[in-house]
Amino acid sequence: MTTDSSAPPIPPISTAAEALAELVAGNKRFVGGHPEHGHQVASAASASGDQKPHAVVVGCIDSRVPLEAIFDQTFGEICVVRSGGHVVDRAVLGSVGFAVAKLGVPLIMVLGHKRCGAVQAAVDAVRNNEHPEGDIGYLVEQLTPAVLQVGADTPDAAEQAMRAHVTRTVRRMRDITGVTDQIAAGRADIVGAVYDLDTGLVELLP
Repeated sequence: MTTDSSAPPIPPISTAAEALAELVAGNKRFVGGHPEHGHQVASAASASGDQKPHAVVVGCIDSRVPLEAIFDQTFGEICVVRSGGHVVDRAVLGSVGFAVAKLGVPLIMVLGHKRCGAVQAAVDAVRNNEHPEGDIGYLVEQLTPAVLQVGADTPDAAEQAMRAHVTRTVRRMRDITGVTDQIAAGRADIVGAVYDLDTGLVELLP
């Protein structure tokens, strides 16, 4: 976050509640058209020392969902992990675990988004009893349990499956080595959320 050099230093964010409040506030600035951060090279240089991010956000690769922008965060403030449909593998799990255990990040956010192409591909695969080949097939395979949970023929199946997948991913994150202990000790937390492509708003899931 930006600071005035003449003002007293702002205490670093150290709890999940503070981190979530900052992400929510940043999303409000973004939606309201008043972001604080322009991602200038001077900001990169000022954050080039030791890092102390306050959140790790796991999201989709969708080009319409740039995570630093939608939360109005600048260099050094959030770790970002992205994959198609925010599907997790061991590399993703290890990355989140590293952020929490080694960098002291207090908040993990799993962020799905509306009209996710990967989730829609999984819905189509279940409906048509087809399975894409190769590595794209892996994404579909990992998303299929959420589709089966809500039913491929239900109204808004893709949206409901996306939300179910967020919730399932949040549960999986709780079992990451190093994360479980931090949550039990009250030093970390995990939340699920959904990004609206049309409004820019981030909705926190219960």
